[in-house]
Amino acid sequence: MAVTFNDKVLAEAIGPRDGAARLVKQAALVVAGIVLLTVMAKIKVPMWPVSISMGTFAVLTIGAAYGPRLGLVTIMGWMIIGALGMDVFQSSSAEANGLTYMMGSTGGYLLGYVFAVLMLGALARRGWDRSVLWMAVAMLIGNAIIYVPGVLWLGQVYGWDQPILQWGLWPFLVGDALKLVLAALLVPGLWKLVGDARA
Repeated sequence: MAVTFNDKVLAEAIGPRDGAARLVKQAALVVAGIVLLTVMAKIKVPMWPVSISMGTFAVLTIGAAYGPRLGLVTIMGWMIIGALGMDVFQSSSAEANGLTYMMGSTGGYLLGYVFAVLMLGALARRGWDRSVLWMAVAMLIGNAIIYVPGVLWLGQVYGWDQPILQWGLWPFLVGDALKLVLAALLVPGLWKLVGDARA
């Protein structure tokens, strides 16, 4: 697979590409992305050994589809709305929200979301999102980027004498593997649809 850093990401390959219309498209994508992140964060799929949230799936696919810049604007917009007290995170509620929630046990994972969006966007710029295999590898890297600060944060909050990996890593690997496969099929599939529509 030939890749270059100048490859367009999916969001740039559809709709207006310049002028005011492009800015309107980007603004609409940011709003749609924030809504998608909020909805997917609240979806819990019954799974063994624990139910899985679709939040990480949304984060990583938005990173790949939007690219690093638009993806960063979107994830930061979502974070700011959450910091202001809106119920947009996976386990936030009327009682647990805002900065208090963000500084709790999920704080490291939220930080990981930002880095993962940037990484997925950068890899998409190199064309990794157009191949099922390379998209799967990108998702694997993105998941690792989320888990590293997430687990380190848990260790700092609760202490390393606690079963941190059992709380914050092992139970989620099966669900993340399934989400990885789904994204690896979805994003390259969307690229194929874009290509077919232009053929």
